[in-house]
Amino acid sequence: AASTAELSVLQTKTLLLLLLVSLSVSICVCKTSEEQMENMENTIVTEKKAEESHRQDSADLLIFILLLTLTILTIWLFKHRRFRFLHETGLAMIYGLIVGVILRYGIHVPRDVSNVTLSCQVNVSPATLLVNFSGKFYEYTLKGEISASEAKDVADNEMLRKVTFDPEVFFNILLPPIIFHAGYSLKRRHFFRNMGSILAYAFLGTVISCFVIGMLMYGCVVLMKQVSQLDGDFFFTDCLFFGAIVSATDPVTVLAIFNELQVDVDLYALLFGESVLNDAVAVVLSSSIVAYQPAGDNSHTFEVMALLKSFGMFLGVFSGSFALGVATGIVTALISFTFIHLLETALFFLMSWSTFLLAEACGFTGVVAVLFCGITQAHYTYNNLSPESQDRTKQLFELLDFLAENFIFSYMGLTLFTFQNHVFNPMFIVGAFVAVFLGRAANIYPLSFLLNLGRRNKIRSNFQHMMMFAGLRGAMTFALSIRDTATYARQMMFSTTLLIVFFTVWICGGGTTQMLSCQHIRVGVDADQDNSGSERRSTKQESVWLFRIWYNFDHNYLKPILTHSGPPLTATLPPCCGPLAHFLTSPQAFENEGELKDDDSDLILSDRDLSLTYGDVTISTDALGGHTTAGAPGSTSEDLDRELTYGDHELVMRGTRLVLPMDDSEPTFSRPSP
Repeated sequence: AASTAELSVLQTKTLLLLLLVSLSVSICVCKTSEEQMENMENTIVTEKKAEESHRQDSADLLIFILLLTLTILTIWLFKHRRFRFLHETGLAMIYGLIVGVILRYGIHVPRDVSNVTLSCQVNVSPATLLVNFSGKFYEYTLKGEISASEAKDVADNEMLRKVTFDPEVFFNILLPPIIFHAGYSLKRRHFFRNMGSILAYAFLGTVISCFVIGMLMYGCVVLMKQVSQLDGDFFFTDCLFFGAIVSATDPVTVLAIFNELQVDVDLYALLFGESVLNDAVAVVLSSSIVAYQPAGDNSHTFEVMALLKSFGMFLGVFSGSFALGVATGIVTALISFTFIHLLETALFFLMSWSTFLLAEACGFTGVVAVLFCGITQAHYTYNNLSPESQDRTKQLFELLDFLAENFIFSYMGLTLFTFQNHVFNPMFIVGAFVAVFLGRAANIYPLSFLLNLGRRNKIRSNFQHMMMFAGLRGAMTFALSIRDTATYARQMMFSTTLLIVFFTVWICGGGTTQMLSCQHIRVGVDADQDNSGSERRSTKQESVWLFRIWYNFDHNYLKPILTHSGPPLTATLPPCCGPLAHFLTSPQAFENEGELKDDDSDLILSDRDLSLTYGDVTISTDALGGHTTAGAPGSTSEDLDRELTYGDHELVMRGTRLVLPMDDSEPTFSRPSP
C-alpha cells in the first residue's frame, strides 16, 4: 500500500511538471506570436509610411512640373500677344506665390492621434538622435527648430518641409547649367571690345557696392538696436555678407527684352558681361567675408591680419577656380571625339558639369570655374565639334538654362509662404532697399565717369541710367541667401532678399520697355550690320593692347594646337620648327587653312602685319589707324574709304586668308570714271 501511494504521488508530480512545461511553452509561443505580430504590424506601418512618403514626394515634384508647364504656356501667350510688361521669370514667381498660398493656408494634413510627443530636457540639439524603445534603437534626424505655436501642426510643417529643397540642390544641380550657358553663349567680339569697362564694373564695382551696402546696413542695424527693433545678434560682418550677396546682379528679364528688341550691342555687352562676371565675384567675396576670423575669442573685431588673410583667400580662390575652369575646357578640346556625335556631346556635357563639382570639392568656387570653362569651351572645344554636336550642345544648355532659371524663380515665390523661419523687419527692409539703390549708383556713375576718360566710344548718360535701372537681383542672390539660414541674422537676410528680388524683377524688369523709350535708346540694331567697316577699324584701335597681343598669340599658336581652325603652325613658326609644327598641327587645320572659325577677328590683327586688298589696290595700316595706298592709278582715299565701308573685302595676314563678309543691303561701290 505504501509503495502504491508513493507511485501515485510520483505520477501526480510528473503530471504537474508536464503541465508546467506545457504551460511555459505555450506562454513562450504566445509571446513569440505576439512579437511576430507586432513586428509584422511595424513592418506594415513602415511600408505604408514609405509608400505615403513616396506619393508625397511625387506630388511635390508634380507641383513644380505643373508650375513650369503653366509658365511655358503663358509665355507662349505673352509672346503671341507681344506683351512685354512681364517676363517669364516674373510670371513664374507669381505662379509660385499662388501655389505657396494654397499649400500654406488651403491644405491641412490630419493629425495622427497615435503620435505622442514626450518632453525631455537636453542642452544641445544633436543632428542625429538614437532612442531606445524596449531594447530597440531608432534613429531620428534633426529637421530644424519650430516655434511653440507650431508644435501642434507637425503634420502641416512636414508637408511644407517636403516642398522646401536642400540648398545644396541649387548649387550643385540648378546653378551650373545657368552659369555655364552664360559663358558658353557669350558674344566674345562685343565682350572683349568692352573688356576693360566690364572688368571695372564686375570687380571694382561689385566691391564698392558690397561695402557701401554693408556700411549703410550696419548703420541701420545700430539704429534698430537703439529703438529695440532687433531680436538677435547682427554684426558688421553680417552686414558685409548681405552687401556681397545682394551685389550679384541677374538682369535676365532686361537682357531677354534687349535681345528681343535688338538694343544697342555695346549696352547689351556691358550689362551681360557685368552680370556674368559679378556673379562670380560676389560668390568669392561672400566666401571671403565668411572666412574672416580674427584671433581671440571675439570673432567680430577688426584685425589687419585677418583682413589680409581674407583678401588673400579672395585672390587665391578666384585665380584657382579660373585656372581649373580653363584647364578643364582645354582638356575637353583635346579629347573630343570627332564624328561620333553622341559621345562628343555626352563628354562635353559631363566635363562641363564636373568642372563645377570638382572646384567645390577642391575648396574653390564652382561658379567661377564653370563660367570660364564655358568661355574656354566656346572658344576652343566648339570648333572641334561636328556641326550636329555644335547645334545639339547649344540647344541642350539653352534648354537646361531655361528650365533651371524658371524653376528657381517659381521656387522663390513658393518659399515666401512655405519657408518656416522668415524674419520680416520693416525697418531692415526699408534700409535694405535704400542701401541697394545707393550701392548700385555708387557702382555705375563714378566708374562710368572714370572709364569715359579713357574710352573713345563713351558710355553715354542714357546708357548709365539704363544700367542703373537694370541692376536686377535673381537666381544667384537667392541661392547665396538660402544656403545658410541657421541664425537670426541670416533668416532676416533671406526674407529681405526675397522681397528685393520680387521688386526688381516685377517693377524694374516690367518697366524695361518704358525705360528704353524714356532714355531714347535705339532698338532694332542688328549686331552684324551694326559692325560696319569703320567700326572694325576703330575697334582695333580701341581694344586693349594686352588683349590684342593675347589674341594674336592665341590665333597663331594656340588655336592650331587645340582646334582645327586658324593658320597652321607651319605658317606662324620659324622654318627651323617645321617638324614640330607639322606634328602639333592637326590635319584638319591644313584643310581649313582658308577658313576662320572665330568671331573675334577684330582683335587678332597686329598693325604691322595688316594689309587690305581691294582688287588692284592695297591699303596698309599703321599703329594710329591711318593707311597708305598703292595700286591702280586714279583711285582716291575717299573711294577706298567707301569701298572699305560698303564692299565685300578680303584681309590677308601672314599668308592666312581671312574672309570678312559685309552686309549685302548696303549700297554698292562704283568707281567713278576718270
